Amino acid sequence: MKILVLRFSSIGDIVLTTPVVRALAQQVPQAEVHFATKPAYRGLLEPNPYITKVHCLTGSLGELVQALKAERFDYIVDLHNNLRTRLIKLRLGVKSSSFDKLNWQKWLLVNFKVDKLPRVHIVQRYLAAAAPLGVRDDGRGLDYFIPAAQEIDPATLPIAFQRGYVAVAIGAQHATKRLPMEKLVELCQRLAPRPIMLLGGPEDAPAAEAIIAALGQASSPIHNGCGRYSLHQSASLVRQAQFVVSHDTGLMHIAAAFGKLIYSVWGNTVPAFGMYPYKTEFQTLEVLGLPCRPCSKIGFAKCPQGHFKCMRDQNLNLDWPLVAG
Repeated sequence: MKILVLRFSSIGDIVLTTPVVRALAQQVPQAEVHFATKPAYRGLLEPNPYITKVHCLTGSLGELVQALKAERFDYIVDLHNNLRTRLIKLRLGVKSSSFDKLNWQKWLLVNFKVDKLPRVHIVQRYLAAAAPLGVRDDGRGLDYFIPAAQEIDPATLPIAFQRGYVAVAIGAQHATKRLPMEKLVELCQRLAPRPIMLLGGPEDAPAAEAIIAALGQASSPIHNGCGRYSLHQSASLVRQAQFVVSHDTGLMHIAAAFGKLIYSVWGNTVPAFGMYPYKTEFQTLEVLGLPCRPCSKIGFAKCPQGHFKCMRDQNLNLDWPLVAG
């Protein structure tokens, strides 16, 4: 059976689809699983042994549809469920199912603070979309596959990090999902004396340098890995970390795929949306009781209220795990 999975973005969302991909490949007789996404995520999906072929939206939607028609799929599992994927399903004209985005429940929570959301992780809603094919949850959690050439040898790290470190993912797509600079500095101070590996994209490198400058010479050993490593290399560093601190972002879900202990930091979004760390030990850091929270199901470039209390009022004085280093 030839199956097409649709999910065009983003890193974290695609990692969260991996239990469905695995279940389709292992539980549907003679399954051949293809995945359609954006070109930026091809490298994330191609190492996955459960995926036969990755299709990318490199040109127009019509060009992608023509390429997909040539594959003659038997079934489509839509894990994005937006206008683009609905058009693809319509034009391919094969049987399909889609995951429930719970849009009206999220709208009620964001706009009226009325919580009608089911306490169901998004992975379970993804799996429900594949249920017509007889797929069930195998209980194994998320997958993340690092190509061998992208693994980071601990011996190549600064000496202070070769015996262990804490990974702190400082980035997030939206500013209202990120701790402000003074809270990031406080967080790193709280983690002392453990070596701290700062992770993120090239856009996060200046913030990492500012954190290091603010901490000064008396701080824990701290290494700016933002923008210096590929996504797979960053994943390797996450996998080797003693534990991980992350905003609600892709590296948090990658950490969950490796079963890491995670401290997840929440600002304008909330775990009730169903995208908290999956099947791993975690603790949430969030400011409860704010009448303006959540203000969005995604995020903003700045706090709509101007006070940013959801991050500025974070209590980071936690009892961190007793680990070596």
